[in-house]
Amino acid sequence: MDNIRQAAFRPETIVRRPRTAKAQSGFTLVELLVVIAVIGVLVSLLLPAVQAAREAGRRMSCGNHLKQIGLAIHNYEGVYGVLPAGYVAFADYARIASLPAEDYDAVTWDAAPGWAWSAQLLPYLEQTPLAERFDPRLPAWDPALAQAVATRLPVFLCPSATGGSDAFVLVDAAGAPLRKAGRSLLFGRSHYVASHGQEECWGDCSGPAGGYGGQVSLLADGPFYRNSRVKFADVTDGLSNTVFVGEHTSRLSDKTWVAVVPGAAVHPKVQSPANAVESAATLVLAHSGPALGESDALGNPIIHPPNFPTLHVGQMMAEHPGGAMILLGDGSVRFVAETINLQIFAALSSIGEGEVVDDF
Repeated sequence: MDNIRQAAFRPETIVRRPRTAKAQSGFTLVELLVVIAVIGVLVSLLLPAVQAAREAGRRMSCGNHLKQIGLAIHNYEGVYGVLPAGYVAFADYARIASLPAEDYDAVTWDAAPGWAWSAQLLPYLEQTPLAERFDPRLPAWDPALAQAVATRLPVFLCPSATGGSDAFVLVDAAGAPLRKAGRSLLFGRSHYVASHGQEECWGDCSGPAGGYGGQVSLLADGPFYRNSRVKFADVTDGLSNTVFVGEHTSRLSDKTWVAVVPGAAVHPKVQSPANAVESAATLVLAHSGPALGESDALGNPIIHPPNFPTLHVGQMMAEHPGGAMILLGDGSVRFVAETINLQIFAALSSIGEGEVVDDF
């Protein structure tokens, strides 16, 4: 028994269990790289969807702004029996030289007071307090109005438009700040322009050299132009088939809701072989073509639907993928693809040419 007890406690008889390494926590390098790769794939899949959702929201906001503008146009027409003029200017061209030199342009015959279609809509866009600060008989560039005309109005801004949403300084044909009464002019920005129709009767066309005696209505075929007084009844092509207002991003050129100012000019910010500096009317108006005197390098007439690569400052232009939002005369808002048939868009731009427009 003693021998057994001694043998049980001999050191060499004790069974020693091998020590095991402590379990290690965390990722190996390979596992970490795999996780990073998976996250990258997920982000690449989700990011376009997020961007598309954001753009859908911006486009909806843009469409809502145009709907508000459309309702304001209808309310204005209901009160006055006519649409607001594209812009208001002194119209006695035989006496235009009697105006102060700063209040008229001898080349275009654009003149005071200059108020744009959009400024005339202010009381119908819940902007009555701002409208009441203006005297429609005074030039829009009167020093007393300097603060008011620089107001930022979200209803005239598209969330998708880049290139600026704040007020901007008006410039002349050379690109230098335009000065009136010894000061530069800061006007509130707009991303929307009214349709002058297919034709473009501004610049020389609207002045003494144009052959129309300043009467733009003899050539203009859209709902808005200088001193226009178009009624709904005049839109014989149908209100639902006529473009009233469309987009113009400030990435291409500066537009305003305020007025057309004599001596001002609109410069393209993006250059193309087909674009150039345009006269002050394009601060608030656009056209589609074809237009008298506007042709390409081969002599063919130009039609430029929204986003057309001519990049004219007098065309509609948006930053929505694939097209632009437009307001039709009946108050409806449509998204027009940039691939729209050129002839169809031209037909949509005139008010009484008698074209038959297919669905677009």
